Amino acid sequence: MVSLADIRYAQVLIAPHIIHTPLVHSPTISTLTGAQVYLKLETLQKAGSFKVRGASYKIFSSLEQCKEHGVVAASAGNHAQGVAIAARSAGVPATIVMPEWSSIAKQEATRGYGAEVIITGLTLDESIEQAQEIARDGGLFIHPYDDDGVITGQGTIALEILQDLPDADMIVVPVGGGGLIAGIAIAAKGLRPDISIIGAQAKACPSAYEAMRHVEPVRVDAGRTIADGIRVIQTGTETLPVIRELVDMIALATEEEIADAMLLLMERKHVIAEGAGATPLAALLNGSIPVKPGSKVVLVISGGNVDSPQLFRILKQALLRHGRIIRLSVLLDDRPGTLARLLFTIAKEQGNILSIQHIQGESDTAAHQARVDLELETRGMAHVDAIKKALGNQGYDL
Repeated sequence: MVSLADIRYAQVLIAPHIIHTPLVHSPTISTLTGAQVYLKLETLQKAGSFKVRGASYKIFSSLEQCKEHGVVAASAGNHAQGVAIAARSAGVPATIVMPEWSSIAKQEATRGYGAEVIITGLTLDESIEQAQEIARDGGLFIHPYDDDGVITGQGTIALEILQDLPDADMIVVPVGGGGLIAGIAIAAKGLRPDISIIGAQAKACPSAYEAMRHVEPVRVDAGRTIADGIRVIQTGTETLPVIRELVDMIALATEEEIADAMLLLMERKHVIAEGAGATPLAALLNGSIPVKPGSKVVLVISGGNVDSPQLFRILKQALLRHGRIIRLSVLLDDRPGTLARLLFTIAKEQGNILSIQHIQGESDTAAHQARVDLELETRGMAHVDAIKKALGNQGYDL
């Protein structure tokens, strides 16, 4: 098993090739939870996630093999970019196998870091099999999580956290295959045996949660999740024993809770977090992680690589859920002045119109009527109620 000494050595070895990412206090989240909450911003790491740490240690600790035959990996996103940028730092060639459904943006980012990208495989498992086949020619295969070298590199995050906040009481970590939390747990418990290590996982893919409840490894049926970076259907064989021994609990979060956490991080801390990176905050806010008032809690915001169109959809849905955006339709007599009076009523209540559509001649409206569809920006549910009441008082049928 990986040791604290291994992780300390890794910290020195990879220090010139990674960023010591900031640990920042969040007054807003602290007020919401009653704890003193800090964010470990791996969103600001090279390539936008923690993955470059494990890849860098794996490569620089096996540099002679890598120089001769290069490195090979399989990933749909963050691991691909982490391996590519680590290989570029070491001056060795990298071949990355990406599944057919991986986003074009992540494919191009990986190529941009200098890797050769091969698109093959309907599942990540198929891509991993192809990468392992390529590596049989002598290349160093770097598994996304189930590898002692990768675990060792990821554990350097815990060393940084406890250097910056020596009296931290709890670290909450996203869990997919388990490489990140295994490394953090080994380092943190090695330095502070009393510290709590909590895993956070999407309810749609609770592989580590179920593995903690059973004697044997569990393969789960995974649903679609915006936390795609931790959508791993079975915890790693190398990581699971560490998780069972050193991790205190695994907490779950729903898709809506993860999206709300992404919105909160963006609005209050100006942090763009991918779904996996926001899962620790989601699990903390939904009350499934018990915290003592005033205790110091660190959330590992593991990455920020989210496609812009997906981010737009996720955040807009969260705004709609919380009444920050509303959509409504109003029937008006189709004559001069009626639309102006409607808009005046909304403006008087300080509703901000994002879009408006004035529709005439619909089959379900009278000939003398038009339907107006509006999308409004509001301050929340109380503001929504005030706008609806004002429109109702003016005789509008919503």
